[in-house]
Amino acid sequence: MTRCHLHKFGGSSLADADCYRRVAHILLTHGHSDDLIVVSAAGKSTNFLYKLLELSDSKQLWQEELQVLINYQQNLIEQLLSNEQARSLRERLSTDKAQLGSLLSINELNDYQRNQVVSFGERWSSRLLAALLRESGVAASDVDARTLLVADEGAVPQIRIEQSKQKVHSLLEAHPNERLVITGFICANDKGDTLLLGRNGSDFSATLFASLANIERVTIWTDVEGVFNADPNRINDAKLLKSMSLTEANRLAHLGSPVLHNRTLQPLFDTQVSLAVRSSYAPHTDFTLIAPKSSQASAPVVTSLPSVSLFSLSLTADLPQLLNCFAEAGLTPLAYWSLANGRVELAFTHENQKQALAIFNAHQQLLGIEEIQARDDLGLVALVSADANLYRRGFARLLSRDAHPLCNDGLSLVTLVPKSQVNLLTQKVHRRCAGPRKRIGVLVLGIGNIGEAWIELFKRARPSLNRELEVSVELVGLLSSKKALLSETDIDINNWKQQFEQGATLWQYNHLFEQLQNLDCDEIIALDISASADLTLQYPEFFARGIHIVSANKLAGSGPLAFYQELKQQLGNRRLFWRYNASCGAGLPVQHVLNDLHNSGDGIKAVGGIFSGTLCWLFENYDAKKPFSELVLEAKGLGITEPDPRDDLSGRDMQRKLLILAREIGYDIELDNIELQSLVPGHLADIKLSEFMQRMPELDDEMFRQYQAAAEQNKVLRYVASLDCLDGELKAQVGIEWVDSVHPYANLTPGDNVFVITSDFYQTNPLIIRGPGAGREVTAAAVQSDLVQICRDLLQE
Repeated sequence: MTRCHLHKFGGSSLADADCYRRVAHILLTHGHSDDLIVVSAAGKSTNFLYKLLELSDSKQLWQEELQVLINYQQNLIEQLLSNEQARSLRERLSTDKAQLGSLLSINELNDYQRNQVVSFGERWSSRLLAALLRESGVAASDVDARTLLVADEGAVPQIRIEQSKQKVHSLLEAHPNERLVITGFICANDKGDTLLLGRNGSDFSATLFASLANIERVTIWTDVEGVFNADPNRINDAKLLKSMSLTEANRLAHLGSPVLHNRTLQPLFDTQVSLAVRSSYAPHTDFTLIAPKSSQASAPVVTSLPSVSLFSLSLTADLPQLLNCFAEAGLTPLAYWSLANGRVELAFTHENQKQALAIFNAHQQLLGIEEIQARDDLGLVALVSADANLYRRGFARLLSRDAHPLCNDGLSLVTLVPKSQVNLLTQKVHRRCAGPRKRIGVLVLGIGNIGEAWIELFKRARPSLNRELEVSVELVGLLSSKKALLSETDIDINNWKQQFEQGATLWQYNHLFEQLQNLDCDEIIALDISASADLTLQYPEFFARGIHIVSANKLAGSGPLAFYQELKQQLGNRRLFWRYNASCGAGLPVQHVLNDLHNSGDGIKAVGGIFSGTLCWLFENYDAKKPFSELVLEAKGLGITEPDPRDDLSGRDMQRKLLILAREIGYDIELDNIELQSLVPGHLADIKLSEFMQRMPELDDEMFRQYQAAAEQNKVLRYVASLDCLDGELKAQVGIEWVDSVHPYANLTPGDNVFVITSDFYQTNPLIIRGPGAGREVTAAAVQSDLVQICRDLLQE
């Protein structure tokens, strides 16, 4: 009976007890009772075993390291298994320790003995996972691959297919309806001596067993979700491929894919076995399925190698003869070029450099090879697709004078460029040939506390944003009040501070706009995370140059009415976007709600609330037991107030926020149309800060009087902004109000904001929005939300 599935788990998927449990859960939820499982050594066990071999001359050192390794395995057993199962594995581990000690005590180990030492890692993993599955109530056995795979020795062992296939089928017949956990990486010669399958040997073991057992699908569970159309560590908008053909995957593997190794794929040719690459850390997410045959090309994949070896030589024979010599030796060049006067060039990975040179020397006379020259100053950029010819022209346009002409084998386009150009060219090829249709540049104006918080948030949120919207949102500019860093390419978000310190220069607006105009972006969005009035005055120029704006700065939205209307007119004349939710309520969705009510046909009757976290904190904590001025000093010491408390106590900030909301719901009013009752008397408003701090107790009597008067009516003091439309007449004011203790303005968490909206639909039971209305994280989140919305709007063409 044919078995359906083989699962392979690498060392990172078995690194600790939680990883083992995760793997067992995957097998129980994603598998069948007769699945085959191939495992690597847990965590860094193989590296440890190689280290023991290096220390074999010093008994004390290898004994210490061996004990560390045994303790690691023992801890896994104790954490995963019950007493009975654990006791059995502990006894076997003790035997293994003694056997390892005997081997390492030999003066000079031969290759078989060294291989035997290294093989313990996979054997331990197989034994432990099988025991854990049995503990979960399923039938499972561990299997040593040396009893199944028979190989001829060589630089890389060559599997005896027919002999190994017979052993595999005999095993399957003897263990029906049982999960078999098989060691990867190891095999044996016909005498039973241990052999190693080399780099990526466990993955090769998995596909080999799948082909020998006629498995329908093999899944390699690893620490990535699958194959992306570019390296997601270098390209922010890299997208997971849901499928690709085996031939495409094989070519990608030959070009150095970090996910696939070409040797892993070879057993799958001329079979019907499909290969899935999935993340053991996120088993429910999408993955990549590599099909043995495909009727259509997958999406193009861009890959790169930071450094390669290039051989240039004269050749009297034909180039195909030389390539045949390499094929017979099991080595394929990354790319090759036939030049004038009988010269050819061939590129190899650095790890294959010595083998390539040996092949040249071995066939030097036969092929008439002369003048071999080597270069190590180049890197490789390639695009892989069964439709590679469709992308040749676009790729070629991106090549500099230093680049090699494209090598086109019908399945890939390959060029070599100086190492310094690899990353930039990779990004350009991805954008032109494999990337999304838009590049959106983000310019950050203000890199203080909130700006820094936004960058951290953007770093986490950008990958999913780019994948979801199929755009490339890139950080192209950072500005402080004095210096600016603008970049043609994406600023390294992990090292932006260092880049800014090293590369930022003094700036002026006219030069800034010229540089922005020259950036290769489809759209630019400026984030105003400052409090600069001068910057606000430049908004018309930003809009004139087609730049969208997100404002945490409230000065534009609360500026003179004529200026505000001019900005709105510019937006109406062109397809431009200006969002400023962060300017009022930080992360609270106040303006979103007002717009939704308007779009639903509702009519806003009144908006009110406490729009200042500082004033909320002061009035929630003021109980007249201590003077109001002492409470202000306490708040200042906690960093709750501005450096000059009058900036909060004046109420001007709440006045501006109320103006922004008033205009948002359609009232064309000026700031002075909102009556302001400042907590700071006129004679204290303009004196020096030091003098104000000394005279602040002058506020106490009036505050105490109001508190007592309100308390006599069972009310509390709150500093409130309100906007009402009564009988067609607008009334807007900011100041102290006495409110009932059950009012939405009372009993807030100190520091919160609250917005109360009365409308046609919400008359007797107003709509209330409350929560943190300030703070670097929530403000940054509001900026990010507005940025995402503009990106969405830009894509709705």
